[in-house]
Amino acid sequence: MTTLARGPAGAQPPAKAHPPAKTRRKAGTGEPDGTGEPDGADHPALSGLPAMWLRANCPCGTCRDPGSGQRLVTITDLPARVTVAEVRASGEVVEVVFGPDGHRATFAAGWLARYGQPAAGVTPAPDGPDDDRAEDAKRLWAAADLPGGLPHGWWPRYLADPVHRSGCLSAVLTQGLVVLHEVPCEPGAVLAVARSLGYVRETNYGRLFDVRAEPAPANLAFTRRPIAPHTDNPYRDPVPSVQLLHCLHSAAGGGESTFADGFRAAAELRRQDPAAFACLTTTPVTFAYSDAATVLRATAPVIGLDPRGRIRQIRLNGRSLAPVRLTAAQARAFYTAYRAFAELAASPEATVTARLSPGDCVIADNTRILHGRTGFTDSGGSGRRHLQGCYADLDGLASAVAVLARGQAGRAEQ
Repeated sequence: MTTLARGPAGAQPPAKAHPPAKTRRKAGTGEPDGTGEPDGADHPALSGLPAMWLRANCPCGTCRDPGSGQRLVTITDLPARVTVAEVRASGEVVEVVFGPDGHRATFAAGWLARYGQPAAGVTPAPDGPDDDRAEDAKRLWAAADLPGGLPHGWWPRYLADPVHRSGCLSAVLTQGLVVLHEVPCEPGAVLAVARSLGYVRETNYGRLFDVRAEPAPANLAFTRRPIAPHTDNPYRDPVPSVQLLHCLHSAAGGGESTFADGFRAAAELRRQDPAAFACLTTTPVTFAYSDAATVLRATAPVIGLDPRGRIRQIRLNGRSLAPVRLTAAQARAFYTAYRAFAELAASPEATVTARLSPGDCVIADNTRILHGRTGFTDSGGSGRRHLQGCYADLDGLASAVAVLARGQAGRAEQ
């Protein structure tokens, strides 16, 4: 995989001999700089990029494998104190000579600009969100924001048209889910959908599981009962981050599927009740599941944040929440906050209700989208509600989108 840090082709390895390095000067003066750091005033392309950063990201064939773009040297292979001894800029190319070893690197000025600092004290905006799992990379929605219903596509076109496939999968990354119509109503077809976007995540439920009423259910999903909005498998670490559900048969009555944006519900809780939001983001609770062959437990807050405090993951599943180990005061605060969040997630304003038809396959971000269902009745035969599901992961889906985008860019250049 070629990394973002990979520079322009043609970078040179360290020269065995080179002209003496020029003494760096303070901008606008004749005095030695003395820091060994790049001078942004004289060389704007290097502004905000320390000497060690530049040396660590050298793209030459000695530092990076030309085929994979991966680093060949580790941080401990570099000098403890790297300096910039000389800079030569020519058009869109910037050559840097480092001290103390005289190593040379050639960078594209445009590539450096993606990471540099355009002005003192100003952090540049990256090409895109620095974390595509966090809330600011998403399009949060309530039911009113989807007047045309859930994002959707068509399986035959998905297979034949890379642009349509990219649009469907991108909807999962930005809006959290997509419904593919016309997936063949055949047992196991959901696995083909999963393989089209990554790899099947096998669990104790197997590579493929059936969601239908069973005589002796090991999970409430395998009953006719209504299921409240939830994320799947919060008792796992890591949680399967993509869920796929493929409708083979609809129920005779009821059995409508419900979907809500958990990130939006969390953001609304943050707006309405900051104390409740703080409680659910800082209080670790345990989720648990067990059956005759399995014992699973994972501990995490209901609302997971990234290091910058942005919403990144939801774990909401009342069926699997173990008794909390908190003081009485903490438990009261937790259950109050938990109820407030669950009410927001299940509110009519937040919820889109859809009756899946045979051939419909939902692909959903299981770290964000809360899904549930109404209770149902079966009449046997074709009237018996039957969905098949499997799990996959968001990194594979995001990779599929990136590869499709790369292919589209290549075709556009032809």
